[in-house]
Amino acid sequence: MSVDTIGNFLTVIRNGLMVGKRSVTIQHSNIKEEITKVLKEEGFVKDFKTTQKDNKTFLTVSLKYVSGEAVIHEITRISTPGRRHFERLNSITPVIGDLGISILTTSRGVLSHRDAKRLSVGGEVICHVW
Repeated sequence: MSVDTIGNFLTVIRNGLMVGKRSVTIQHSNIKEEITKVLKEEGFVKDFKTTQKDNKTFLTVSLKYVSGEAVIHEITRISTPGRRHFERLNSITPVIGDLGISILTTSRGVLSHRDAKRLSVGGEVICHVW
């Protein structure tokens, strides 16, 4: 049985938003950091930082709110360890009429669907955010 660490990461963010936390902390991995970079570039989170404690590295994500309402309304895992979901460049589906983003892992790294289209690459859809 495998553990879906990306799914757990997205759930921590979702739960933090539901209770109105200003930041959430989870154990660091490179893929989580790359996903968080995309979320920051697209304006869904304020900032993030990595910290070291007892030989473990943690990722702290500062959540973003506007007028008391969370910027992230929904964050959904698409590709899971048991069911991978790949999309080609021409078939990348827009999220909520292109108001949201898809985060993909591609041959060029972890990208938003806008950057993937600009770079002409497809890949595995990690999640949808809006």
